[in-house]
Amino acid sequence: MKWSSLVAGLVSSVALAQSPETLEAARLHKPEAQVLLQAELKACEASACPQAGRMALLAATLALSEGQAAEARRLLEAHPAPPLLEAFHAYYRGQALFYSGEPAQAAQAFALAVKKAPPSLAPRAKARLAEALLKAGKTAQAAPVLELAATQTPSAELLYQRALVRGAKGASEGARADLRAVALRYPTHPYADEALTQLELLNPPAWLTLDEHMRRARTLLDSGQASRALAELEKATVHRPAETPLERARLALARAQVLFALSRTEEAEKALAEARKGPPAAAAEAELLVARRALRANKNDQARELMAALDRAFPQEAAGEEGGFFAGWLDLQAGRFAEAVKAFSLYEQRYPRSRRRDEGLWFRALALLRLERYAEAREALGQLVSGAPKSNLVPQARYWIARSQELGGASAALTVPAYEAVVTTAPASFYALLASERLRALGRALPAAFPSPPRPLIVPRPPELELAVALGEAGLFADAAEEVESRVSRIRSAEQALPFAHALLQMGEYGHAHAVAARYLWGRAFGARSPDALAAFYPRAFASAVEAAATRHEVEPYLVWAIMRRESTFRPDVASAADARGLMQLIPPTGIAIAERLAEPPPNPADLFAPDLNIRYGAWYLSQLMKRFAHPVLAAAAYNAGPKAALKWAQEKGTLPLDLFIEEIPFRETRGYVKQVVADLYLYRSFYGQGAPLPPLAMTVPAPAVEGVGF
Repeated sequence: MKWSSLVAGLVSSVALAQSPETLEAARLHKPEAQVLLQAELKACEASACPQAGRMALLAATLALSEGQAAEARRLLEAHPAPPLLEAFHAYYRGQALFYSGEPAQAAQAFALAVKKAPPSLAPRAKARLAEALLKAGKTAQAAPVLELAATQTPSAELLYQRALVRGAKGASEGARADLRAVALRYPTHPYADEALTQLELLNPPAWLTLDEHMRRARTLLDSGQASRALAELEKATVHRPAETPLERARLALARAQVLFALSRTEEAEKALAEARKGPPAAAAEAELLVARRALRANKNDQARELMAALDRAFPQEAAGEEGGFFAGWLDLQAGRFAEAVKAFSLYEQRYPRSRRRDEGLWFRALALLRLERYAEAREALGQLVSGAPKSNLVPQARYWIARSQELGGASAALTVPAYEAVVTTAPASFYALLASERLRALGRALPAAFPSPPRPLIVPRPPELELAVALGEAGLFADAAEEVESRVSRIRSAEQALPFAHALLQMGEYGHAHAVAARYLWGRAFGARSPDALAAFYPRAFASAVEAAATRHEVEPYLVWAIMRRESTFRPDVASAADARGLMQLIPPTGIAIAERLAEPPPNPADLFAPDLNIRYGAWYLSQLMKRFAHPVLAAAAYNAGPKAALKWAQEKGTLPLDLFIEEIPFRETRGYVKQVVADLYLYRSFYGQGAPLPPLAMTVPAPAVEGVGF
């Protein structure tokens, strides 16, 4: 699902025939949107208002989404195309004609759309033109369109259709290549099975290899289709049996993974046992699967033994390297710090070119810090900084070098410059915040991470955005978003990016502005510390909704923005693989639970994409987390990993100083999440707090309340 937030900046400034309520209903695909729009269109027609064509275009797209092709055709043929939107009018008219059973007329409409289409629409229009020509029996006309479209923007549909045309023209090798591409690149697409059937009908048949069947099975399993993955593996040896011991072991391992996903544990264990007896390349992966299953079952001591055994038995395999790393990591998590130092030292010796070398050095240093062997910890941290200068672990290495000096009794003359260097070299990082707190405790003035706060620029709207604005005014939000993304993709320099990003900010397109800044303005924002670039990285997005919700639920607006920045980068349309939705990434069950606490009707899942509601629910939830956990670090951890996990960590390791507590959060994702959110919270406070002194970050972990929000 994908749409734009352009309406946020338009409804207030443009007189629209559609009401804001109707536009929002259309954006969220609410059932009442079509009824509301039909009533408004009827009133517009009765008064001969000039916006009837624009309203009819939106009404037609809604009718198409409901399968009402004839109604969509009627609407589009009864009203002229709105200004700037002729290509989209022709495209949706082509859709209506195609699904009304008129492929020849649809092809004419799609041809007009192709002729007038901007780059954001052209690939779709070409694809539909080719499909309509094929459906109309005009294969010769479809062929050149398909050749170009499938080459420029390959998709399962275009490649499959091109394969059929190539086959009809006798280009069997080209057809075979396209069918294999569909089957292997898009195994979850309906055309993939059709492609396999067509491959088997060739003379001679084009059977997939064992590797190709297993690749398809992995993709199906990753997409949650374990039953289809098992069927794929069962087909793998029908025409080409597994002949070598390695092939048989790899196939057994793949079967084990699929069977575990299907909860057919006994069969999975048998397949896994077979894989473990195979050649080293397969046996190592099988042993790693055994160790990971123990880890997921919270059998950490068993997992540690298995990981270490894997390292010893298979040092030449990638799985053996994983075992060596996780053996040390499990020692660290269990508080066996001396053993962790030994394990990571051995890991560095055995795998000097590991992609995880910087992490290994860091975790060895962390274990040494916990053992209060500060000089040795600094040596490991120094190796990290000098050996991996581009690693994202460098700011924390620099902080802990300074912190270990202080813990070891070094004078302020040594530690203060080291802390100041962290602030100046990584100003937006969590470690700049920690270093500032250490300087505060030493009674030193804090260096300014950024000399000036973000400064929005007032710029004229670039002509390149006029079409996106027109699409947003018409309620074609998905098309508007694609048009903006198309224009963004053609930016080539910071000089182009800066005014474009600020134009997007003025339009309420905070997510697109942030994306432009992340691609082109990073150095300007965090190297040159330019306030105009910072404005796109740290906007006060949806300010009215955030400030109202923060006031109502007694939570800092800065914390809401910090969470929003990490969760969605200010994109109201984003949805995660776990079905978390909108700016604050709320899953539907959480939305329902919050509505119940607020004595409101349960929201439909689509409602969670509405910025006002999503922000209001997210602010309420944050306020409850702060009431229970009383510290932004714990609240952020709970927002990411859940209150139960945050409570467990606070109870087990809450006696540690805050900096060590965060480093020992066991989930890598949550560690990074907490660091960014808390750093952003303090940056938002400093940028928009109107010069108020920043409150200190409490460097001890408070005991959470026993009662409180638990979902």
